[in-house]
Amino acid sequence: MPQSIQITAATIDPALLDLPWELPLQEWPAEVLAALPRGLSRHIVRFVNLSERVIAVKEIGESVAYREYELLRNLLRLGAPCVTPTAVVTGRTDLSGQALNSVLVTEHLSYSLPYRALFSQYMRPETATRLIDALAVLLVRLHLLGFYWGDVSLSNTLFRRDAGALAAYLVDAETGELHTEGLTEGKRLYDIDVARTNIIGELMDLQAGALLEPSVDTIEVGDRIVTRYTELWNVLTAEESFSMSERWRVRHRIEKLNELGFDVGELIMRTDERGNHLVIQPKVVDAGHYHRQVMRLTGLDVQERQGQRMLNDLEAYRAMSGRKDDPIELVAHDWLAEVFEPTIQAVPMEMRRKLEPAEIFHEILEHRWYMSEQQRRDVSTKEAVDDYVAHVLPQHRDEQSFLSLGDTQEMAAIFDDTAPVDEPLGDDAEFAARDEETAAAYEANPLGFTAGMRFKGE
Repeated sequence: MPQSIQITAATIDPALLDLPWELPLQEWPAEVLAALPRGLSRHIVRFVNLSERVIAVKEIGESVAYREYELLRNLLRLGAPCVTPTAVVTGRTDLSGQALNSVLVTEHLSYSLPYRALFSQYMRPETATRLIDALAVLLVRLHLLGFYWGDVSLSNTLFRRDAGALAAYLVDAETGELHTEGLTEGKRLYDIDVARTNIIGELMDLQAGALLEPSVDTIEVGDRIVTRYTELWNVLTAEESFSMSERWRVRHRIEKLNELGFDVGELIMRTDERGNHLVIQPKVVDAGHYHRQVMRLTGLDVQERQGQRMLNDLEAYRAMSGRKDDPIELVAHDWLAEVFEPTIQAVPMEMRRKLEPAEIFHEILEHRWYMSEQQRRDVSTKEAVDDYVAHVLPQHRDEQSFLSLGDTQEMAAIFDDTAPVDEPLGDDAEFAARDEETAAAYEANPLGFTAGMRFKGE
């Protein structure tokens, strides 16, 4: 290995030194690579097995690599949903002494998929709208933190399942800027316009590759990012005026923001000139309201809608066990030991890697509701788990690692920087059957939607 190589990282993993840095990234041997689906990228990207984990390695210019590394570290400190930067590697040369590009190393986001892989799984129009809703929430969260993206697109985003919906994460901050004083209106609007343009182009590309139904109006779906973003931004930041006799609406506004998953840091209140009306404007400081509640009560690190779903089930357990007057912390401890953990442990160990535990729990509750509807009786959790493990979970790919080394055709697609991932990755037939039933509820409130609201007995 060339002696001039330099690795900059908060925590150095000695295994990084064993990677073939003297080779261009596109020539790295298959034995060090992890077979994970990649999104489209302007740079060469490889997923690599390292110390029993997976990292993403992106070949990029030195100054850009350092800049993106620092941006991602700052975003993480602010609580933004994004990938974790691991290191910057510079000073690379090949065996003949020719200079090679620097690389940025990030942690692979477990259980996440690029948008093309999601369409390979589902191939349903509903997937497009859920992606857009997730991206709208991500963009609002980043803008509230003062982050200007500059290149908003589905390609620069990773998606995780979140209790029947999707959660979006920023994966490429190369064009971004962090403004601690907040974003100007011009930068916000430009990000939205770029997002709309890029999304329409990406969806048209999916249609050309037969991954999206021809009947889907890509312009209409692209316009949805503008609508959803504007709706959420206004709910979170707009002023609200009401009569002094309606002061209860202050608490109502805060509760509405909490339902959307956001916490309020402070509230600006003032009266008008005549003193007849009260004007309020919330300052939203952070998203993850339900995530933090579940973390505090159980120690589980879950997605936002998963957290909302679990809190619903916790409240149902609290009511059914006659413990409404007991401290919620005590009830949560018992719920974890008597409900959540036994449910997850009932799933065979070799199948638990397919989905996050919180998502498995959500799907089991959904499956129990579905079976109860079909059989017109209250199906037990054990029955639901057995049937779910036998018929639903096997249809999911392993979303923690997504390895498929035996499939040479898929491997070729994964390691080809221009080839789309067109292989079907699974079949969610049962959940497709329920789409029509849940569509109205999801459309009415996609940000606060939880399928558990429809679960029998809750």
